[in-house]
Amino acid sequence: MGRVAIVTGGTRGIGEAICKRLKRQGHMVIANYAGNDEKAAAFTAETGIPARRWDVGDHEACLAGCAAIEAEFGPIDIVVNNAGITRDATLHKMSFEDWNEVLRINLGGCFNMAKATFPGMRERGWGRIVNIGSINGQAGQYGQVNYAAAKSGIHGFTKALAQEGAKFGVTVNAIAPGYIDTDMVAAVPAPVLEKIVAKIPVGRLGMAEEIARGVAFLTSENAGFMTGSTMSINGGQHMY
Repeated sequence: MGRVAIVTGGTRGIGEAICKRLKRQGHMVIANYAGNDEKAAAFTAETGIPARRWDVGDHEACLAGCAAIEAEFGPIDIVVNNAGITRDATLHKMSFEDWNEVLRINLGGCFNMAKATFPGMRERGWGRIVNIGSINGQAGQYGQVNYAAAKSGIHGFTKALAQEGAKFGVTVNAIAPGYIDTDMVAAVPAPVLEKIVAKIPVGRLGMAEEIARGVAFLTSENAGFMTGSTMSINGGQHMY
């Protein structure tokens, strides 16, 4: 049965792979994006998946964006909170703005999107929310106190909201990717990337499609008894 699904940060990287996978599963997928209109237009031209622009860290924008999608496509039954940014620095060099912006978007976006969609899922008796965390939210990472805090917060948010949704047929789960072969990771200097890969037991970076497969399962009918869980997809780098 096809449902309306929205993927935040959905026009590139992991989000793009998730959108394509959910479309292949038969869902009506809409990709949210933050600002790259050119990339979003190319994504829609390639995939046929509509893209809608707003800042997930803006509470009112999330409410309005989701309301517009529901008016056009129908009730939103699947939400994948994938949007995220980095503003890396050690604590003594990190500005409050860089701390706040990462928390506002990465963690605040999960709250904003849930506020916009969770009540409807509860009323209809079915829903799937998948929050994309990170290995660095589980293990921590030097120079990422903002990112690690936001991603760790996502894991706690997931467990708490799962308890609220369980009796209403709404599952809430998280995926914690390890290092995935995306543009963000490609920007890491080669010597640093080599050291990262050397610490991954399977000996390679993950693929965005591997994260998308996890999302496809968690958003399916088959995952109805799985909620409040974090699925770690990291090649064995951190066993949590």
